[in-house]
Amino acid sequence: MPDRQATPAPALPSMSKTPAWLDAALLFGILAILVLTWQYAFWTPLKILVVFFHEASHALMAIFTGGSVERMEIVPNQGGSVLSRGGNAFLIVTAGYLGSLLIGACLLVFASRSRLDRWIMGALAICMALLTVLFIRNLYGFVFGAVGALIALLCAFWLSERVNDFLLRLIGLTSMVYVPLDVYSDTLARPHLHSDARILANLVGGTPQLWGTLWLVLALLLIVLTVWLSFRPRATPRQMP
Repeated sequence: MPDRQATPAPALPSMSKTPAWLDAALLFGILAILVLTWQYAFWTPLKILVVFFHEASHALMAIFTGGSVERMEIVPNQGGSVLSRGGNAFLIVTAGYLGSLLIGACLLVFASRSRLDRWIMGALAICMALLTVLFIRNLYGFVFGAVGALIALLCAFWLSERVNDFLLRLIGLTSMVYVPLDVYSDTLARPHLHSDARILANLVGGTPQLWGTLWLVLALLLIVLTVWLSFRPRATPRQMP
């Protein structure tokens, strides 16, 4: 019988959509714009979205640790609250800042290292809608959550992968940048405020400044790790004989 020549299997395409240097430039460009224009009012909807992530993290941790959520509120001045019963109080209080930080990190890494931007945006829309219906009990918060979910769903359906990729990176970076700035403002610059750090200090000991410093260090470390992961070059796939 004649010898058959093995046909090489096609290489899987790399999940990175752009060269690593271009990913890095885009990432640091968005970060620079955020930092330089952070105080401008046009970022307010994104900041309130991060508050939504923060409060939703409290609520979800209450459920995950065996408690229940009575109500979740989002207010226009970039504030919010969660009233819960039962669950692990330490984890519930800690989940606010760290949860919104992890949400931002996941959005940034997934957007940077996959071609599924429209699917990710659609999943974000569905999650926001479910969280709004299940937990939010004030009018402003409900309208914000519903409109935000609708906008994200429209982006997933009507906008290109490239635009969704940019929007997801922007949301992810905003969510991460907001955390250390908010932690510094509420616990180190103004430790007298009724913040998560003060609640935790009253609960387990220490001072608001101590817990704020720990959260700040964790936030900065995770931001550095996330930025590195988001544009780290991927290995070139091999062809199998």
